[in-house]
Amino acid sequence: MMRLLVVGRLSGQLATAVKMAMTHGAKVSHVERADQATEQLRRGQGADLLMVDYRIDIASLIAANEAERIHVPVVACGVDADAKEAADAIRAGAKEFIPLPPDAELIAAVLSAVADDEKPMILADPAMRAVVQLADQVAASEASILITGESGVGKEVMARHLHTRSRRADKAFISVNCAAIPDNLLESELFGHEKGAFTGAVARRIGKFEEADGGTLLLDEISEMDVRLQAKLLRAIQERVIDRVGGSKPVPVNIRIIATSNRDLAKAVAEGSFREDLLYRLNVVNLRIPSLRERPADIGVLASHFIKKYAAANGVPVKPIAAPAIRAITGHPWHGNVRELENAMHRAVLLSAGAEIDIDAIRLPDGRPLLGGAAPAATATAYDPGVAGTAAQMADAVTRSFVGQTVAEMEKTLILDTLNHCLGNRTHAANILGISIRTLRNKLNEYADDGTAIPAPQSGVANAYGSAG
Repeated sequence: MMRLLVVGRLSGQLATAVKMAMTHGAKVSHVERADQATEQLRRGQGADLLMVDYRIDIASLIAANEAERIHVPVVACGVDADAKEAADAIRAGAKEFIPLPPDAELIAAVLSAVADDEKPMILADPAMRAVVQLADQVAASEASILITGESGVGKEVMARHLHTRSRRADKAFISVNCAAIPDNLLESELFGHEKGAFTGAVARRIGKFEEADGGTLLLDEISEMDVRLQAKLLRAIQERVIDRVGGSKPVPVNIRIIATSNRDLAKAVAEGSFREDLLYRLNVVNLRIPSLRERPADIGVLASHFIKKYAAANGVPVKPIAAPAIRAITGHPWHGNVRELENAMHRAVLLSAGAEIDIDAIRLPDGRPLLGGAAPAATATAYDPGVAGTAAQMADAVTRSFVGQTVAEMEKTLILDTLNHCLGNRTHAANILGISIRTLRNKLNEYADDGTAIPAPQSGVANAYGSAG
């Protein structure tokens, strides 16, 4: 369940936004002042997102949290804020701006972008059924579980599935993305710290291990964790105690650990970047989720699910997907897996003009039509040959321009170009790129630290967010 902490006076419009968030499954708590927000986060009354009145000093709130190694994203909101005030809130560190009076679709989109935990397990393929059957067999145990698979296959969805079928289902499910949190913050995020443990630690802070006590702790992308922290994690798993940073005595914890990785951890062990003893402790049971290419029978049912989801989110009728389009998407490789398919179906819902969702409405992230699979000859004639030839030449030219660049340079170019295309809207850019908004923010922070200018949301920020789901 999404945990939302609202900071500011509950005016009528903000109260309405809170009710909308609760309707979408958020657990909401409220404080009026910034210092109260930091104090609540210290005590372990955790939040996945802060929704802050733009008139509060957002920069100071974020600085106070970061001084105590508290890592929670912020969205700003407010009544009658103009474009400059919205942009100022973003520059102060807010990830998004929500104009009030609130729009239900926008509230849902922002909550979904920050913590999309409402993804049900959708499957039809025998390969995936076998994995779920194994998951159901071990869900009620206390064994640590390692979920592996390519990026976008649904590892966190599987982790939540395990939790809901465990004996801890009525307790907390806490997720920590080890790749999204800087190393210097991750230790406090996980284990907490005592007053005076470092400059800025003005009070005790409860970490995620203690927040998850009695429940389940998901360590997402654990392969990105620093080796020093791996040793501390190993002790926590073995002895069921943790040490807060600066603490003098161990703190007992009762949690079940689930970890995910899209890397080959055995290879990481051989390279010296991952502890072998920790791998053995985590990998009591391994659930390898097949790529979407390995479970083609899931593609159609997932596509139908996403079409219904985004038709409802955008207030448009649900359309069936045409048979040629089904054949095309079933034959497409989907290197971004379920996440890429979801984004493609979202675009298809918006682009479809006929009674059915046909192949011409299904586009790749760069806008090109999806021409893979068994598309019929009639589909090809829907495009002018001259335009297709020109597009092919342009694509070839772009490909040649990438030769000689590193993968990191290509990735940076793609991310910044997409952000510019989206007028600085982080949520929309992440959707197009097929990555989580947390990953996008992490990349942008890296680029900013290197001195790269990052596009800020343009003056149409309020309108741009209306289609950011």
